[in-house]
Amino acid sequence: MTEHVAAAQQTQAQPTFWRNLQLMLVITRREIRDQMRDWRIILPVITLTLIFPALMNFTARQAVDFVQRYNAPIIGERLIPFLLMIVGFFPISVSLVIALESFVGEKERRSIEPLLCSPLSDAQLYLGKLLAALTPPLLASYLGIGVYLIGVYTQVEWKPPPILLVQIYLLSTVQAIVMVSGAVVASTQTTSVRAANLLSSFIIIPMAFLIQGEAMVMFWANYNVLWWAILGQVLIAGLLIRTGLAYFNREELLGRELDILNLGWMWGVFRSSFTSEQRSLWGWYRRGVLRDLIELRSALWVTLIALSMGVYAGIQAAQQFPMPPKMIPEGRLSGDFYLELQKIGFISPLGAGMIWLQNLRVLALASFMGMFTFGVLGLLLMMLPIAMIAYLTVNVAAAGISPVTFLLALVAPHGIVEIPAILIGGAAILNLGATLTRPAQGKTLGEAFLQGAARWARVMLGVVLPLFLLAALLEVFITPRAAQILLGG
Repeated sequence: MTEHVAAAQQTQAQPTFWRNLQLMLVITRREIRDQMRDWRIILPVITLTLIFPALMNFTARQAVDFVQRYNAPIIGERLIPFLLMIVGFFPISVSLVIALESFVGEKERRSIEPLLCSPLSDAQLYLGKLLAALTPPLLASYLGIGVYLIGVYTQVEWKPPPILLVQIYLLSTVQAIVMVSGAVVASTQTTSVRAANLLSSFIIIPMAFLIQGEAMVMFWANYNVLWWAILGQVLIAGLLIRTGLAYFNREELLGRELDILNLGWMWGVFRSSFTSEQRSLWGWYRRGVLRDLIELRSALWVTLIALSMGVYAGIQAAQQFPMPPKMIPEGRLSGDFYLELQKIGFISPLGAGMIWLQNLRVLALASFMGMFTFGVLGLLLMMLPIAMIAYLTVNVAAAGISPVTFLLALVAPHGIVEIPAILIGGAAILNLGATLTRPAQGKTLGEAFLQGAARWARVMLGVVLPLFLLAALLEVFITPRAAQILLGG
């Protein structure tokens, strides 16, 4: 530890940025050196990194030979880029244990006290550990990709397009940053390596689903979509790093001995924040819900931009993938359109209730997805209805129907309430996800999350759910009449 103190003292006279960088690299060099000394870490990582690409090369060779028997070589060609991505992802998932034990492992070994007593700041210590946990997985990933490319070229003479190769390397890099930064956060917030390993499922499972989505993109050979996947993961990685920095505290790390699931305390924190210590409904709205809406200003602007991007995405999708003409109805509705809806029970309180419950299911799914992605996936789900409206509007306009009439007849009567509900709900989900990225002085990560969940529930119950109920009633009892008047035969 003496060499670390000496290195820290030597950098005091240097500019702030370079001083911070050098102090951070002191920890990084120490960690990497310790990892390289432990053959039980390095040998399995290198062995698996070299064996797995050979296995994927064999798989690619067999796949190409198989599909050529049935004159379908394109399937084999689409499989090879997917295997290339898997080769880059595999060493990262295997090496995740290094990041998971970065802090809590040293605590269990009782080797972290001298490190935490160093003159390094919390940010320097955290980022140095993060970079040390990130370097070996990235190097192993790059090595695996190189071995796979050499092998697949030798066996089937396949060479990736330069843009695809850049995307694969960028995907491997951002996936490594996301997984490692999430693992380091788990390592700082748990009291044992066992608990950190269990929490890793919340990192690996979402990444597995993401890999499946990227695989679909690769099989369709629509590689431009991968840029959006890269951008999204860059944002999530940045939020994870910010979360780690916001809630890393060396004193708390040393003082925390055992985590106990205290449901009574959790309910007390949630209830106190949810009620805002108010006994009347009016006081709850005035001092709780109204204050929440004011605090959602920034999130509302971000959500509005996201919904605007949904409109743009719907327009682009309509231009690239137009609906078949036979699927677009003629410009006028049949005279018995309203009566037909009555016969099937759509125009009824039950119909309104079904629409409301459907909106609640989407809202619950968006909230759940946003909880683990800092609101990003939740916001994407809330963009879908807006994108669908834009998609349909462009298609009906191409069929000769006035888009203004279409929107006034089928969207505006209930959309005037539903779209603000989507906007506020998306902002609440985004704010819940961003709760963990903001420093909360004197609060633990769990306490900050419970209070953020209480604010989310307050906005949902006080504003969003009633608006969705009103929108469902308008969609059932008003929108069909407007459609009959404006589009009726």
